[in-house]
Amino acid sequence: MDGELPIWQPSAERIAAANLTRFMRFAAARGAPGGDYATLYRWSIDEPAAFWQALFDFSGVIAGHDDGPVLSEPERMPGARWFSGTQLNFAENLLRGPDTAAALIFRNERGARRELSRPELRAEVARIAAGLRAAGVGPGDRVAGFLPNLPETIIAMLASASIGATWTSCSPDFGIRGVLDRFGQVEPKVLFTADGYFYGGKIVDSLRPIAGVLERLPSVSRVVVIPYVGAAPATGKLRDAVPWAEFGAAASAPGFTRLPFDHPLYVLYSSGTTGVPKCIVHGAGGTLLQHIKEHLLHTDVHPGDRLFYFTTCGWMMWNWLASGLASGATVVLYDGSPFHPGPEVLWQMAADEQVAIFGTSPKYLAALEKAGYRPRQRLALPRLRTILSTGSPLAPEQYDFVAAAIGPEIQLSSISGGTDIVSCFALGNPLLPVYRGELQCRGLGLQVEVWNDAGAPVTGERGELVCAAPFPCMPVGFWNDPDGRRYRAAYFERFPGAWHHGDYALLTERGGLVILGRSDAVLNPGGIRIGTAEIYRQVEQLDEVLESVVVGQEHDNDVRVVLFVRLRDGVELDEALRERIRRQIRSHTTPRHVPAKILAVPEVPRTISGKVVELAVREAIHGRPVKNTDALANPAALAHFRNRVELAD
Repeated sequence: MDGELPIWQPSAERIAAANLTRFMRFAAARGAPGGDYATLYRWSIDEPAAFWQALFDFSGVIAGHDDGPVLSEPERMPGARWFSGTQLNFAENLLRGPDTAAALIFRNERGARRELSRPELRAEVARIAAGLRAAGVGPGDRVAGFLPNLPETIIAMLASASIGATWTSCSPDFGIRGVLDRFGQVEPKVLFTADGYFYGGKIVDSLRPIAGVLERLPSVSRVVVIPYVGAAPATGKLRDAVPWAEFGAAASAPGFTRLPFDHPLYVLYSSGTTGVPKCIVHGAGGTLLQHIKEHLLHTDVHPGDRLFYFTTCGWMMWNWLASGLASGATVVLYDGSPFHPGPEVLWQMAADEQVAIFGTSPKYLAALEKAGYRPRQRLALPRLRTILSTGSPLAPEQYDFVAAAIGPEIQLSSISGGTDIVSCFALGNPLLPVYRGELQCRGLGLQVEVWNDAGAPVTGERGELVCAAPFPCMPVGFWNDPDGRRYRAAYFERFPGAWHHGDYALLTERGGLVILGRSDAVLNPGGIRIGTAEIYRQVEQLDEVLESVVVGQEHDNDVRVVLFVRLRDGVELDEALRERIRRQIRSHTTPRHVPAKILAVPEVPRTISGKVVELAVREAIHGRPVKNTDALANPAALAHFRNRVELAD
């Protein structure tokens, strides 16, 4: 891999104009060593207090300070404290910025469009904050959203943050049990909902499920209903309900309650496919500083840039996208199916809105390729300069597709992190080349390494992704985990003193990362560890295969590889196609990667955020119960994996 030529390199003009270039000069004036990105990265982890203070000052974070240190007890992992003498407000930092560019642009699958200026956004945040205060909400109280990706969702979150409340949300395609498994743990005082949402040309009701939720969620004292699919909200169906337009009162400007750096801002949730979701509490300061770093330095967001990510409010990329406001971006929101009425819908929006940074997932790019849609053949995208992808590993061949179908001049940055840190460990970089199948760099200030089973860092070898030193966006903790036992068990048991992220990865000699799959889904035939992404990469190159899922099956005192494929309509999984699949895998990997069984299924189960649930499939084929099917977008799909006669021999 290290011998390959890059598929993209930044121009001299782009390097000169990059925020990262400006930051390197800024840091050098404070004593950081000059040189290239590798030198800057090394300084950022050797001198973490100096780096994070430089970023804080460079980005102009609004805060109050006393004489507290930047980093206290750095030897504790977990337990280190950041900016303990600093008080700030997350919403205050997102709502700053020039009034000349739009703050939010909203589009949906039906062609609706809305735009809010920064003054309009501030006014709405002030109004809703007044409503929350009148409802008795204060610092530390929880406010929940069961909402589509609307401007009102951003407004409600910022209003909550402005008064020091803690925001939590999930998308409206969660069922009643899934919502209760999440909101029931954190007991919100106020809940925001829309009357419904649009998806794939259909109208889906939200009031019926939320009424069922409210029956078993006594903590909610006020429900705010947004009219989205109807002309007026049907608040009579819900207890303690008020329409959005009547909640709160006009205010001249938002008021901001400044609180400690680690004051709880968000509660996010693990996928919940192996049990009740973990409630992960993220602090305001760490989230803000980490997102600013990722937007300004790694994504190279400039004031007025139009930043888009296709996401729902149940995925951490929604939180990441919203933070783009702090860097002066215009945040572009989209609600609905990315393929309705056709595969062109997001690209037409990107052209219309002059999107500069377009965020998506490998699943979407694969579906776009299978649909035969090539944006550059249909549309002009002169402002587009970066495509981001996350959610699962991006195969090298998908880099080729983006270059051919969208443009070789576009920087394609695969990024990787998770809900656990509400951000990324590996990111793009406007100063570095892009290599096929490789994440460009480790994030500044994060001592990211790959460790072998003995806990030693390795380069050029497969192992476990860890972060070996504290960082500001580590969770404050888990909800209802007063002694931190569950938090420590989740991330620090495998390698005490280091964050074990649960990704199987490889660090290249040039400092890039290759993500090979989730550690708990790694296949282990004959004691050889195989990342699932290595198999997906090969299988999904075949035109007949739309998607796949691969798991390990306990068999004959060993583990064998079983591959399930979803095929195009009209394609039969005969022995000839099976042999093509085997040959594709064998010729590009090793004989160990070749599945012992290849079976067809009509659909592959996924989480609501679109991730393949390999662990749920593995449990299903062994006849074991899947503990929390409400976390799945299509739980009925698991029936196709249970009691398969072909798996008995």
